[in-house]
Amino acid sequence: MSEASKIVIATHNEDKVKEIISILGSDDRFEFISGVGDIDWDEPEEVGTTLEENATIKAKTASKSTGMVAIADDTGLEVDALDGLPGVHSSRYAGDDATYEDNYRKLLGVMVEIPLIERSARFRTVVSCVSGNDNLFVVEGVLNGYITDEPLGEHGFGYDPVFLIPHLQRTLAQLKPDEKNAISHRYLAFRKALKKLVSLYKEGLL
Repeated sequence: MSEASKIVIATHNEDKVKEIISILGSDDRFEFISGVGDIDWDEPEEVGTTLEENATIKAKTASKSTGMVAIADDTGLEVDALDGLPGVHSSRYAGDDATYEDNYRKLLGVMVEIPLIERSARFRTVVSCVSGNDNLFVVEGVLNGYITDEPLGEHGFGYDPVFLIPHLQRTLAQLKPDEKNAISHRYLAFRKALKKLVSLYKEGLL
């Protein structure tokens, strides 16, 4: 059996690592490691103007620091009534040191006068895979929904308590982790990424 390829999940966010590992599952071809308890590197400043740019910045930094192939994601919440905001600034919407709750409370405050039918939004996750200076691939996943007028649910993180899935009539935070991971934007993006990784592995490029 060929040796497993080590791939860095380029984040120090424990919530994201747990979710990504759950989505990627177990595969003898890959050993996924991360900045949570495995290895460490300095997080880069996310200066990109798009999700794609930020994901690639993070992946390149981790790859250069560790000498391994790295994958990184950047996720944005795009609200139609706000012309796509908070978008690339989603994680820092309420400030550089904002908590998850700070961010979604600011969003609810900004949207307080907007009726539900006009609160359409989408989560976009972009995953970038990098080896040194080489961009191996970029994929994305999109989940459409609406912004609620109050937080609902105890699961998840980020904007999950205020993001309603129309056909389920529940927020992401009202879904159990396995339910969320079966439909989420991050699930869609990382399952596409896994297929790309398998192809590269079979071609001997990992």
